[in-house]
Amino acid sequence: MTYPSDPAAGGFRLFGPLPEAAGVSYVMPVLNEAGHLANAVAAVLAQEYDGEAELIVALGASTDDTDAIAAGLAAADPRIRLVPNPASDVSSGLNVAIRASRFPVVIRVDAHSDLSPGYTQAAVAALRRTGAANLGGVMVAQGKGRVQEAIARAYNSPFGLGGGVYHHGDQEAPADSAYLGVFRREVLFEVGLFDETQRRGQDWELNSRIRAAGYLVLFVPTLTITYWPRASLDGLRRQMYATGVWRGHLARRQGGSPLRYLPPPLVALIVLGSAICLLLQGLGLIKGVGGRVAGLFHLGAAGYLVGAGAVGMFRLGGRDRADRLANAAVLVVMHLSWGFGFLRGVIFGAERTVDRSRVR
Repeated sequence: MTYPSDPAAGGFRLFGPLPEAAGVSYVMPVLNEAGHLANAVAAVLAQEYDGEAELIVALGASTDDTDAIAAGLAAADPRIRLVPNPASDVSSGLNVAIRASRFPVVIRVDAHSDLSPGYTQAAVAALRRTGAANLGGVMVAQGKGRVQEAIARAYNSPFGLGGGVYHHGDQEAPADSAYLGVFRREVLFEVGLFDETQRRGQDWELNSRIRAAGYLVLFVPTLTITYWPRASLDGLRRQMYATGVWRGHLARRQGGSPLRYLPPPLVALIVLGSAICLLLQGLGLIKGVGGRVAGLFHLGAAGYLVGAGAVGMFRLGGRDRADRLANAAVLVVMHLSWGFGFLRGVIFGAERTVDRSRVR
């Protein structure tokens, strides 16, 4: 597929062709990833690619054995380079790794994501074919154990994280953002790298600047990446809340939000309104018209909970009733945590909110 290259006519600013075997720089920020780092690095180094490659690991202030494991991996393979990331944030780690990179293609990788075989070869070929500034594929969540498997099923369903194309799209097309991302290195420096004040949702924010500059951000469904989500409901709650806060913070900064991000905060408002009304009714402070308004909140909250339960039980799959109940619990935690986080971010901003689900 080709894309129009005239911005004046609604097209894109497209990059010229890459060399056949352009070098690639993988960039990976890590923090407390002792249990996942070796597998993630192995998946990167196992990529079959004709050009030169390097993996730059940005080390945050881990409190587990991440640094020691990284040092051992780097000693065993000269393609791995380690750089310090004292701020420990994802955005700062990506930036220090990108600044240390040497090659014209930058591929973002993650300690909880495994590249599929042939990912690099296909991604660089797609950059060369399309002239895109950034592209990404499908995030395929997987889990081990009942709770993580349920979280993975929610990630892979439009009922979980919504209609984001990189969760379940099947057509190549321009996109708002890309999962992880395969970048032309020069565009990163042109638009100013990742915003280090954006501690979550940094990919959304960066891609909005890439698109505002007229470049093509592309979804390529033939590219797949395995993602290992949080393994507990509390970890999911913390992650979704922080992600929602930063998405709301970005909406506050940009003065608006795509409609697809609004259902979770709307549901959160309805559930919160129902809880407040229930408390006031219990205290005898709501009567008459107020009682009818409270009834609408209760009806909306009950409708949501019934709907989430039905989807979890009958639409997401699972081996048995316990799996399906786990599905329902995951959906409620995912939606409400993200929704309340979004509201907090819109109203108050993100301040120093961090995702503490992997911080020890």
